[in-house]
Amino acid sequence: MALFSKKPPAEAPRRRQPTHGVDTRASETSLEERYAFKRNRTLTGSASSQVVSTNESNAQLKSPRVQAHELTKSRRHIGAILFLVLAIAAVLYGLIFQFTANVVVKAQSNVPATLDVSYAQAIQSYLSSQPTQRLRFMINTNQLNEYVQTKTPEVASVKVDGSAGFGKTQFIVTMREPIVGWSINGRQQYVDSSGTSFDRNYFVSPAVQVVDNSGVQVQAGQAIASNRFLGFVGRAVGLAKAGGYKATQVIIPAGTTRQVELRLDGLGYPIKLSIDRGVGEQIEDMARAIRWLGAHGTKPEYLDVRVSGEAFYR
Repeated sequence: MALFSKKPPAEAPRRRQPTHGVDTRASETSLEERYAFKRNRTLTGSASSQVVSTNESNAQLKSPRVQAHELTKSRRHIGAILFLVLAIAAVLYGLIFQFTANVVVKAQSNVPATLDVSYAQAIQSYLSSQPTQRLRFMINTNQLNEYVQTKTPEVASVKVDGSAGFGKTQFIVTMREPIVGWSINGRQQYVDSSGTSFDRNYFVSPAVQVVDNSGVQVQAGQAIASNRFLGFVGRAVGLAKAGGYKATQVIIPAGTTRQVELRLDGLGYPIKLSIDRGVGEQIEDMARAIRWLGAHGTKPEYLDVRVSGEAFYR
């Protein structure tokens, strides 16, 4: 009878069911499908400007506010790079514009002749020896003048006159104007008011000429007068002109090369000077003696101011 039949055995709970023989580990394929969205693709942040999340600027979803901040930062970064590039380009252009590759030489307005290429070559030679001074703003004018004057003594000064085009610099050259001429062994030399001697003249030949009566025999390659002597003569003529006396002739007396006789316009007697005494002092003594002689109506054969503080006449 069913009443007395056995009840079917109850099914054991799942936790008590044997697990041997059953692989409870998920397969690799099922894991990939289960965590496909979460792994490496988790989206953080918010697209809303009203929601602020932690580390929002590094999130994948960025609000318009964060995007605007990033665009502003990018514009500033690009602007800084552009400004730096433009600044470097401007500096490079300035350096190239200041660079002297070619030299253009122009004479001062009072020089009636056209200058030759020797002056440009002298300046180029100086710049080659001083490459840093090819930049116009770094040129040492004093050194440039000293160098050019050793090559071309007739140059009084050289100054930079600015750009003459891309890579070119213009220089203004001032020439010495002679006040004394002297022929030495058939070679004409000149002396300016500063006492510098030179042999190339761009002006009218000076009216004052040196008459050499010394009788000194000059051998080949030997100069009849030193630069000191020529400088003394030039300064004497220049100082006399500054004092209102125009020199017409300079004579070297016979048997000596250490003194000269200076003849002045309108004065009937020579002035004896010595190169061993300061030329300025002798010209001052000369002027005082001439005024004294004129005041007393005396007309001597000569006036000698070679001794300091004394004036002799005959």
